[in-house]
Amino acid sequence: MVDRTPVQLSTRAERDALDVVGIGFPLVDVLAVVPDHHLAELGLVKGSMTLIDHSTSQSIFTTLPDPIEVSGGSAANTLAGIASLGGSAGFIGRIADDMAGHRFAEVIADAGIIFEPMFVDVEVDDAGEPDGTGRCLVLVTDDAERTMLTHLGSGAHLTPGHIDEAFVQRGQILYVEGYQYDLPMAKAAIAKAIAAAHDGGGSVAISLSDSFCVERHRSDFLDLVEGEIEILFGNRDEVLALFGTDDFDHALASLEETGVLAAVTCGAEGSIIVTPQGRIAVAAHPVDAVVETTGAGDLYAAGFLYGLSVGLDLEACGQLGGLCAAEVISHMGARPERDLAELAMDAGIL
Repeated sequence: MVDRTPVQLSTRAERDALDVVGIGFPLVDVLAVVPDHHLAELGLVKGSMTLIDHSTSQSIFTTLPDPIEVSGGSAANTLAGIASLGGSAGFIGRIADDMAGHRFAEVIADAGIIFEPMFVDVEVDDAGEPDGTGRCLVLVTDDAERTMLTHLGSGAHLTPGHIDEAFVQRGQILYVEGYQYDLPMAKAAIAKAIAAAHDGGGSVAISLSDSFCVERHRSDFLDLVEGEIEILFGNRDEVLALFGTDDFDHALASLEETGVLAAVTCGAEGSIIVTPQGRIAVAAHPVDAVVETTGAGDLYAAGFLYGLSVGLDLEACGQLGGLCAAEVISHMGARPERDLAELAMDAGIL
């Protein structure tokens, strides 16, 4: 059993550390507003994430009205939020040696995130189409909910051999997106990274990603929560799925028993921070209008992790997470458009 107390940032200067090193799928997000019947015609469950192949991605892409393309990927979005807050971050992921891949690398570098691209040669799929940098089709309905169809592309090629243990150990916190568990080799890479983080005295955080992902990998996630990680992020539905219950209070009590530090988001109701000593309820940060919810959980994690890295108390970490989430749901796209550090200072959190 590892020490469940997140590492104290007093070690940061001694190690030339980064606040957070994240591992995730580098993706181009394609956002489009669609009516509910569009989801029904595609056989999709609203709010879910479905893995698709390249040809399916291409076929659905042609049906989307006025699509907007932006750099994305869950962990990359979180790191962009940390950088906007003034934190230091590094990213691990594989991208294709194509226009989209090079653009992703440029955007993440412009955000101030350390990333040494591991380019993958572009291959041709069975239909004769180039299968390069991954793409996530984000279908936004009128209720601001997002439903995602993801072709991982080159991001699916991460293996243990691509994990630079010294780079991982620069991170005060290692942050992993749960979607990585959909691929066996990526799962093995994450295990190597977790071991490296702990060997270097760092903490490990994971996002549950979505409830369908949790249902696919419940056993793996429970093993992580019960002994391999210090920090957990998830929303209400994901935590219910993790413990196989419809009783939210029971799920929270089960989290308390694990000893993990968990931040559970509850939409407009705010968030609940779960510790072995009890729970802390944090109100949602006000937002004038919810445009779409892509990136809400990613940016909540950004604020919470940055708060931990600078020594804020847990309630303030939750408040900072809520502020970052509120900013990103006020516009299209999963990356902040305003200076998060400035917003946090104006709100009196930093």
